[in-house]
Amino acid sequence: MSKWSSWLPLRQELRELSPYGAPQLDVSVRLNTNENPYSLSPEVCAEIINRIKDVVTNLNRYPDRDALTLRGELANYINMQSETDFTFTNIWAANGSNEILQSIFLAFGEKAMGFLPSYSMHPLIAKTAKCEWVAGSREPNFSLDIVKASLAIADAKPNLVFVTTPNNPTGTAIEISDLQLLADECKKIGALLIIDEAYAEFASRESAVTLIAKNSHVLVVRTMSKAFAFAGVRVGYLVANSEVIDALLLVRLPYHLGSLTQAAASAAISMSDRLLSDVAKLKVARSEMASALILMGLNVVNSDANFIAFSGFSKSEKEVWAALVQSGILVRDIGIPGYLRVTIGTAAENAKFLLALQEVLANG
Repeated sequence: MSKWSSWLPLRQELRELSPYGAPQLDVSVRLNTNENPYSLSPEVCAEIINRIKDVVTNLNRYPDRDALTLRGELANYINMQSETDFTFTNIWAANGSNEILQSIFLAFGEKAMGFLPSYSMHPLIAKTAKCEWVAGSREPNFSLDIVKASLAIADAKPNLVFVTTPNNPTGTAIEISDLQLLADECKKIGALLIIDEAYAEFASRESAVTLIAKNSHVLVVRTMSKAFAFAGVRVGYLVANSEVIDALLLVRLPYHLGSLTQAAASAAISMSDRLLSDVAKLKVARSEMASALILMGLNVVNSDANFIAFSGFSKSEKEVWAALVQSGILVRDIGIPGYLRVTIGTAAENAKFLLALQEVLANG
């Protein structure tokens, strides 16, 4: 039975949906939303404050509608990371990567396909944008069989294909050569291949942005929330052929990226080397966390992100999740039977989680 009142003219296909979100509980250790656990350094904070001071006196004016400066800085950042040759014309910035995804659906969405389990916002945004969604599947170990995926694409003939790498919620990654094979398959049917790289900086593999120069139908979605420790600022961006970027102007909201946000993001990009040093620490901690979980007798999914999915409990995942909450530890129930996911936190947070988990496992 629908929870919505009969007088509310909510679209029929939305009536049974639930809003996206993770529990926000008052616990001592929150490792459920894949945030970067390290606060911004005093030097980075000072630079952000200085940049914001420059725009505060002009807040009566609208921001740069097209965020040209920020887009140019993001292009330079990508070029330094991947030895590419992008300009601002290849970048679109928005309020988090989810707005980028929504804009892609609004501009191009007719029939979309993704491979589950993956980021749950892809099918949710598809439905809200009135775009047909086709659910492909991953292997039992959460890898993507490229031959099967290619056959599924050829059969369904979507005009949008979504692939997440490193994958959320499993952390598994796809080799660049396999992404090229998927791009080839998409080109045959005139589809865009959208590669969601929210966790790219935590991976050791080549970024899909290197495919764009020879594959104009490849779009790469990125975010500053994770590696840049910028979840509270909300900046995502798209790397793509300039014609794709121009098309998104048709569906963007006016002045959708505020002056303060643009200034803060510019400051962070200018200090990217300092911010990314924390990424290196998290990658080491990820390896240590995986080893500790394996020593407990648990099964660990190989991860290229800042989190680890794990299984192998004698209790249900919901019972383990609830027991951890009682111990003051919040992890993520990712909706895959038998699995939970933990974000890599600080050394102290990781130690508290492992101790609490050990006690939960010992009690049952």
